[in-house]
Amino acid sequence: MKTHPHAHSNAHPRSLPPGLLTAAAVCCTVFAWASAFVSIRSAGAAYSPGALALGRLLAASLVLGVLLLVRREGLPPRGARRGILLSGLVWFAGYTVALNWGERLVDAGTASLLVNTGPILMALLAARLLGEALPPRLLTGMAVSFTGAVVVGLSMSSGGNGSTPLLGVALCLIAAAAYATGVVAQKPALSFATPLQVTAYSCFAGTVACLPFAGQLVAEVPRAPLSATLNMVYLGVVPTALAFTTWTYALARMPAGKLGATTYAVPAIVVLLSWVLLGETPVWLTLLGGLLCLAGVAVSRYRPRTRQESEARVEEPAPEPPPRGSGSAQPVA
Repeated sequence: MKTHPHAHSNAHPRSLPPGLLTAAAVCCTVFAWASAFVSIRSAGAAYSPGALALGRLLAASLVLGVLLLVRREGLPPRGARRGILLSGLVWFAGYTVALNWGERLVDAGTASLLVNTGPILMALLAARLLGEALPPRLLTGMAVSFTGAVVVGLSMSSGGNGSTPLLGVALCLIAAAAYATGVVAQKPALSFATPLQVTAYSCFAGTVACLPFAGQLVAEVPRAPLSATLNMVYLGVVPTALAFTTWTYALARMPAGKLGATTYAVPAIVVLLSWVLLGETPVWLTLLGGLLCLAGVAVSRYRPRTRQESEARVEEPAPEPPPRGSGSAQPVA
């Protein structure tokens, strides 16, 4: 039997909607960054803050360099280099060292709370420097999520002696500011370069900035347990190489302030990972805070259908049936 040339045109799978790919990139980033808090706690017991940052960035640079070669992506365009350099120095290097150091002085709950001031700074910087809007729904969602982050932080830090070193607080706030600044610097660069280029060359710049810690890293690797070294490599491959690439992919497709609000889900995921991997059973107040974090993200991400969109959908004419005997197949809705 002769096969019609278009008979198998519908056998090929449709490409995924861009919105679904962006959502998947956001989810990947959030889960990977949440896991980083657990890995930093493990690796940080054997590695100093600078050595851990350099080891993490070296592992990430190796993976990203291979990806650049495989995809044959060269140097980023000139217009992207300023943002890439600033992001690499401030976010990849500065944030990583400050967070590693801060988590040695404060518990994970307090660190998560303090770092989650970053999306607020990010939204304000994006509004001031990039001209992004601050819609009421975004501000409301950020307020709800930040309240949840406060609840998570307080509930997870209430079991100690109640004292939080001032230096640890300052370092976590510095990390939050570096995080917000790095994101705002990346956004214009993505107008010229691909997400992989922005991520890879930012990572390279951060690695070069951390090279003064090379002596510490060489001295600490032989003494560190294998589990700590594996956690350091994991930090470079997943939360850095993979998650920063998915982050820049999403950042190129949505406003920085709105994307930053999604990271408020990180404290809730940290609680779950600590529960599963570290055996730290959360109290009801921690669970409540986690739910508030997720609820705030849902509020900030929700966009109701406008009346014009609904009317256009209702008034959209139905497609005419094909002429009888045309032999062409209709796509499945």
